[in-house]
Amino acid sequence: MFPLKEYKFRCYNFRLLLYISCLSVIGIQVIGSATNYDGRETKQMICFLVGFVLMLFLSLVDYHFVLKFYWVFYLINLVLLITVEVIGRTSGGAQRWIQLGGFRIQPAELCKILLTLFFAKFFQMFQEKVSSVKVLGAAVVLFIIPLALILHQPDLSTSIVIACLFASIVYVAGLSYFVIGGILSVGLPVFAFLVYKIMQPNQTIIEPYQKNRIFGFLYQNATAEEAAKRGLDLNLINSINYQQKNSVLAIGSGQLFGKGIANNTVASVKNGNFLSQPETDFIFAIVGEEMGFVGSALVIILLLFIALECLWVAKNAKDLSGRIIAAGMAAIIAFQSFFNIGVAVWVLPNTGLPLPFVSYGMSSLLSLMIGMGVLLNVSIQRELTFKEVLYSDED
Repeated sequence: MFPLKEYKFRCYNFRLLLYISCLSVIGIQVIGSATNYDGRETKQMICFLVGFVLMLFLSLVDYHFVLKFYWVFYLINLVLLITVEVIGRTSGGAQRWIQLGGFRIQPAELCKILLTLFFAKFFQMFQEKVSSVKVLGAAVVLFIIPLALILHQPDLSTSIVIACLFASIVYVAGLSYFVIGGILSVGLPVFAFLVYKIMQPNQTIIEPYQKNRIFGFLYQNATAEEAAKRGLDLNLINSINYQQKNSVLAIGSGQLFGKGIANNTVASVKNGNFLSQPETDFIFAIVGEEMGFVGSALVIILLLFIALECLWVAKNAKDLSGRIIAAGMAAIIAFQSFFNIGVAVWVLPNTGLPLPFVSYGMSSLLSLMIGMGVLLNVSIQRELTFKEVLYSDED
């Protein structure tokens, strides 16, 4: 469990710890400003400290030992998601949370990490048969079960991220390009057909509010005449786009250096309460307004560096399970950041996803810390590069 003598501690990824810490500290500061210091920034800080200790602990636990419990992780994941279905708390028309005293957890966030660990072991066991119908079919079924539970909450945005995560894991596992080509040749027409059906007036594929968000994004600049021609409600479109319009306004108003954390400027989108959920889904709008282009670029660069560090660990991992864990964490950070920031700058339809390490939310932060802890253990068991071997010989 703790084979310390076998660990290469000089390979310990202190850069990753630095990037995560810097990003989390920025998040705590911005959350405090977004919520007028009502105590949520203190909860986030406590969660970060607990998560950081947990991450350091897991970094010393052999990930091969952790993966022995892969079926336990899968079953825990299903139990939590089913519990949401049975006694979950509803907010904003979605049933996604489990209330535990004064805290509430969102199992869909933990699902990303648990599925990564499960499939890391699953594909490690069948790495020579990844492209076989039996193994790939079993993997798809095991993936669809939790995906269906999350879709039913409903939580389309998280489902999309998890689907991207699964696709990344299967690719890293070694799925043949012949099979990938076959999947795309069937999948793309099916996707196009689903999009066509979703655009129909009486579709039942997605929830009405989800369709409204898509239409609001596609026809965001529609005139009254154009809206009437397409049978759309212009007032509804304007209502749907209200959040993202204000988000773009906030980011643009920050200019180069921003208005300052916790500023009392009257001409502030945040201070005027023109953004709902500014501490979660639209946290990047607060970053843009209060820290400006420099602060926004810093957050994006830190997220990029974290994803690249994960890919570096994946490239040098000692086995397939280590590569999948590292690549899975990179996929979670990259896709979730892309969707969150894409919504904030209005290049994507409005979705409800937290920005990794920045948005308020204990489920998201603790889940990421757990995943990063396992990844750090992969890094200290990785294969040395040729340059590192030469330095070792000199020593």
